[in-house]
Amino acid sequence: MPRISYVIETRTAEVEPGETILQASLRAAIPHAHACGGQARCSTCRVQIVEGLDHCPPRNERESALATRLHFAPEIRLACQTAVIGDVKLRRLVLDAEDIKLTAQSGTTGAAASIGEEKKLAILFADIRGFTPFAERLLPYDVVHVLNRYYYEVGRAISDNGGRIDNYMGDGLLALFGIDNPNGAAQQAVRAGLGMIAAVEHLKPYVEKIYGRSFEIGIGIHYGEVVVGAIGAPDMKRVTVIGDAVNLAARIESATKRCGARLLISEATFDELREVIQPGNSHRVELAGKSGEYLLYEVNGLIEPTT
Repeated sequence: MPRISYVIETRTAEVEPGETILQASLRAAIPHAHACGGQARCSTCRVQIVEGLDHCPPRNERESALATRLHFAPEIRLACQTAVIGDVKLRRLVLDAEDIKLTAQSGTTGAAASIGEEKKLAILFADIRGFTPFAERLLPYDVVHVLNRYYYEVGRAISDNGGRIDNYMGDGLLALFGIDNPNGAAQQAVRAGLGMIAAVEHLKPYVEKIYGRSFEIGIGIHYGEVVVGAIGAPDMKRVTVIGDAVNLAARIESATKRCGARLLISEATFDELREVIQPGNSHRVELAGKSGEYLLYEVNGLIEPTT
């Protein structure tokens, strides 16, 4: 008879023929949430299969529909719809009344929201150098106008290359590449970075003519593993990324000024693109908050396919 091992409760339960995980949990007096009564109309019974995913049959139609909406990773299953044909180890993901409330509210927004999955993305950080002293001499309206014009110009370079601006941080931005399709994410990010530099060069005469001064930007790009998920208070959630790869991309951007470069990429990004990249100078540097040295590369261009 198959057996379920519960990570948090450090308990086990035997599964009767035809029973779902939820039914086995309740029979064993495991406090397994199921706000909709086990009808696949919510995700409060969801579990993470830690071991034995191959002992879980494929999702049925009802589970597949909800899993698609909430972007479940393969190991996230609805306990109310999943039977097992062998031993599994699992972790309940909704544990108390506050979890139930949060899960129920996230499902009423009408928009698809990821509950969290690992992805390999290209992360681009960009920042305007010396923007604070630049802005100090401008009226508030002019500061906002310059920023909006800048974001309009560089935003096109990002969107034209398959990227998405995830966050604005004053005069800085975070853009992601590969959220929907990971193929070519690193190349898209570097092409966007080069396009952003070209956009700023195009914008400079306008800024200099109106304000008598201009600015430069620094761009850092890293290709690595992140966690993608819907983050935030109920009714204010948005899909974003977290993880060390995000921090590394930010540190690389910070190193551009020290290295005298406008665009730096990590070694992992370079490894993805070594066949198509035109590298410039390389720099071995220490990054704030990181141990050891990191090899970073300037980029002169990309080798585009001939037609």
